[in-house]
Amino acid sequence: MSIKTISASVLVAVSVGACGSIVRGTTEQISFVSVPSGAAVSTDKKYACPVTPCTLEVDRSDEFVATFTKPGFHPESIPVRTKVVGRGAASVAGNVLAGGVIGLGVDAYTGAALDHEPNPVVATMRPAGGPRRRGPGPNEPGM
Repeated sequence: MSIKTISASVLVAVSVGACGSIVRGTTEQISFVSVPSGAAVSTDKKYACPVTPCTLEVDRSDEFVATFTKPGFHPESIPVRTKVVGRGAASVAGNVLAGGVIGLGVDAYTGAALDHEPNPVVATMRPAGGPRRRGPGPNEPGM
């Protein structure tokens, strides 16, 4: 092996070793809770669970809208976004300090420096049906 090959191998090892993909992984556990419990959750990505409360493993780079449905209640949709926080920022800093341009690229591609927000995702379901009030009744002020 040439000195160039060994140097390149060491650089790659240091870069990848500092990378958040290894430290934090490329997926994250997200909890879904509904009030009342027992709602189904579906998303505009590949994630779904039949009944809340539940926890799903999602790709760190995925942003999506979680829609909660339950018979007798209005559907509730909640956007779930990503942002660099806490340990993700530390992983990015570690990549910079270690000279890990490759690690930064891997983290950016995999989303390893990201966390989802909100987590847990909580939906308060509103009952459907029943009479709707459109203003004060005949014996209430305002008429």
